[in-house]
Amino acid sequence: MKLGLVSAICDTMTYEEMIDTVAENGLECVEVACWPAGKAERRYAGVSHIDAERVLEDDAYANHILTYAAEKGVQISSLAYYPNTMDPNPEKRAVAVEHLKALIKASAKLGVNMVTTFIGRDQTKTVEENLALVKEVWPPIIALAEEQGVRIGIENCPMLFGADQWPGGQNLMTTPVLWKKIFEILPSDNLGLNYDPSHFVWQMMDYIQPLYDFKDKIFHVHYKDIKLYPEKLKQCGIMAYPLDYMSPKLPGLGDVDWGKYVSALTDIGYDGCTCIEVEDKAFEGSVADVKRSIALSTRYLRNFVI
Repeated sequence: MKLGLVSAICDTMTYEEMIDTVAENGLECVEVACWPAGKAERRYAGVSHIDAERVLEDDAYANHILTYAAEKGVQISSLAYYPNTMDPNPEKRAVAVEHLKALIKASAKLGVNMVTTFIGRDQTKTVEENLALVKEVWPPIIALAEEQGVRIGIENCPMLFGADQWPGGQNLMTTPVLWKKIFEILPSDNLGLNYDPSHFVWQMMDYIQPLYDFKDKIFHVHYKDIKLYPEKLKQCGIMAYPLDYMSPKLPGLGDVDWGKYVSALTDIGYDGCTCIEVEDKAFEGSVADVKRSIALSTRYLRNFVI
């Protein structure tokens, strides 16, 4: 396994500064945020360390992206973009799908051959209605990925945190039950998982067994932690906004048992990229805080991934 970073936390840095930061921490890989240019609609989104459209149009730029990372000893594990491809607004949906397609082509051109994203969800519709929407939206995306030789790893984050994502959340592919149904709808070797255990913690789910059950579908791995606050949960219950009773934390500062998690990854023979995802408000005050969060997370996870 290789240990790396999700670049979104380095939102104030250029591509080169971000790669330098990854290398300075002794990390081997990076999942590079590749949103379209423009203002972010939520935290940790809107970051663009690689311009996918420019990669497709400018060979010199594409070569620089690869050369700079290689010179620093850093592998680009994936091009990352986490929109809602099944947004109820047709215009927003179209924009998300088109940029995702550009990312697939850019990933192929760069030889990365991996894109990490969400499946999306119309939060106003039922699960059954959203499964029907998957059949409408996703086959052309999967067909392009197969044509380009690119694998798509879907993260299991429900994208349900506060009032703007209530009810339902904005990502359907959140549980093993739904994974099975979507893999049946889209039976492609190019569709798999970007596995993040933290989202199972606050959903009160087992985050170890699915590693064994879906071992052939795990394309990419995240290291992010979640801290539950039992006393808050007792007061507000599981029907409250999730952020009312939990917080994302650095690996080792929450409730994930990282020894068991990495042990399971070794059991199934996973030898791909595993990336630290920093989403901890305690480390967002400055660039120095961000760099400290990366250093702390790296030092902790080196207990398990060397």
